[in-house]
Amino acid sequence: MDLFERIERTSGPLAQYADRAEGYYMFPKLEGELSSRMKFKGRDVIVWSINNYLGLGNHPEIRRVDAEAAARWGLAYPMGSRMMSGNTELHEKLEGQLAEFVHKKAAVLVNYGYQGIMSAITAMLGRHDVVVYDEESHACIMDGVFMHPGERKKFKHNDIEDLEKRLAWASEKTAKSNGGILVISEGVFGMKGDQGRLREIVALKEKYDFRLLVDDAHGFGVLGATGAGTGEEQGVQDGIDVYFATFAKSMASIGAFLASNNERIIQYLKYSMRSQVFAKSLPMAFVEGDIKRLEMLRTMPELREKLWSNVRALQAGLKARGYDVGNTNSCVTPVFLKGSPEEASQLVYDLRENHGIFCSMVIYPVIPKGEIILRLIPTAVHTSQDIEETLNAFDVVSEKLRNGDYSSEVIVPASK
Repeated sequence: MDLFERIERTSGPLAQYADRAEGYYMFPKLEGELSSRMKFKGRDVIVWSINNYLGLGNHPEIRRVDAEAAARWGLAYPMGSRMMSGNTELHEKLEGQLAEFVHKKAAVLVNYGYQGIMSAITAMLGRHDVVVYDEESHACIMDGVFMHPGERKKFKHNDIEDLEKRLAWASEKTAKSNGGILVISEGVFGMKGDQGRLREIVALKEKYDFRLLVDDAHGFGVLGATGAGTGEEQGVQDGIDVYFATFAKSMASIGAFLASNNERIIQYLKYSMRSQVFAKSLPMAFVEGDIKRLEMLRTMPELREKLWSNVRALQAGLKARGYDVGNTNSCVTPVFLKGSPEEASQLVYDLRENHGIFCSMVIYPVIPKGEIILRLIPTAVHTSQDIEETLNAFDVVSEKLRNGDYSSEVIVPASK
């Protein structure tokens, strides 16, 4: 069979919905200034789908620094990979500041979170090593794990007993092969908002010989006494052997980093991550902007305080009205409902068109049939009015869902 013919026939798990969903449920276009309120299809909507946790995406001071940095450097400088010709004092300055912020001795900057952690996993693991990872890990971790030529074992989500079983097996395996063990968890699981059980995982080091890699994309900058992340929140930052975070969430920027107390490991990653060794250096305008963002994370705790005030108000309001928000103990706020994918799509259509609420939905095949997750991301720029309007809208649409209205009618947009 011709390759293209096969691709066109199968489409893929998401692309099969493209004809019906593209431009509305998939690849939607939010327009206007980054804020809690933007425009979608010409309508004003309250936006709960942007990971702009601390509101830095459109902060006037950030925009000023970004503009000045772009004017000073352009978007090309420096040219080449960092190993060959793209290293600068500012790249190294940012790495030093990141390491200090997350209480580690050294850090290495990477261009993007997805490719960075994938490349780090493949660089650290050899064919005799075993990787043990949480089954609900992000796709970037999964892709890195699947590239591992050796043994890989997943453990049930946040199930420490199951993890210990996998570690016992891995310990026997590596004792024969002279390999090592890498355990991977997330600090905050981005779909459901629950924190990884890092304290319990670190405690297992007393019994088993392994190293721990934590992807803290949703914890960095927002959790912990100083914003250093989930490890700081749980009091086990020292027990994380390799700490990873992206700038795409709390810093609303481009780039990511890995940090460790083992400086030789950071040096090894610096020289061994193929996605960085063979890629152009992160442009200086982003580096300078990221330095400013990190400064604001350190010196403006009021941003984090405002974020958590909104998180508490939203989650408490949902719980008070009887909604199931699962086990979230982070900013990520899922609302669990029951219904078919068709009902979910009509409900979201109703929210967007008739109530001005833009949030993301998760349905089958990502989660089991009959379940719906509406995922909300509160930020520091949301207001109490945003929260109240959203709670009221949820009451209307959830009642319609319970009454079966979305299985028997098509929701028509309100007239402008």
